[in-house]
Amino acid sequence: MIRVAVGGTFEFLHPGHRKVLARACEIAKAGEVVIGITSNRFASSKSHHVADFDVRCQQVLNFVSGFDVNVTVVQLNDAFGPALNDCFDYIVVSPETLSVVVELNKKRKERCLPEIKIICVDYVLAHDGKPISSSRIANGEIDVNGMPLHTPYAENNG
Repeated sequence: MIRVAVGGTFEFLHPGHRKVLARACEIAKAGEVVIGITSNRFASSKSHHVADFDVRCQQVLNFVSGFDVNVTVVQLNDAFGPALNDCFDYIVVSPETLSVVVELNKKRKERCLPEIKIICVDYVLAHDGKPISSSRIANGEIDVNGMPLHTPYAENNG
């Protein structure tokens, strides 16, 4: 059975998150996807308020329920979670978290564990060509679909 890991805070469950989760489910096929979601304590280091773990977990579960895959959700209290020691075939990441997974595989190698194959999913871009991110949404730059929330003054009065 194929086991795929994916992790994140999954705040606002934007199109970038959905793309990563969908890719993990597609790779797993009838296998298992282990979704690590940052705990409230671990997420508190973010520069913006993050919804409660249970809320974020339910949003993720609602999304992946449309895929024919077994899903296990775990709380992440550190950057690596169960991927540090458990057996996984693949780990799906965005460019934002690629460096963390490279470090994860180094640590696995030090423990004489096999590396996990990395699948890096491209960013989903907002209207302005920049990546959609929870930080940009929280800062009021864009909505959850990457559209502008306000027009700069110069564009309105130029």
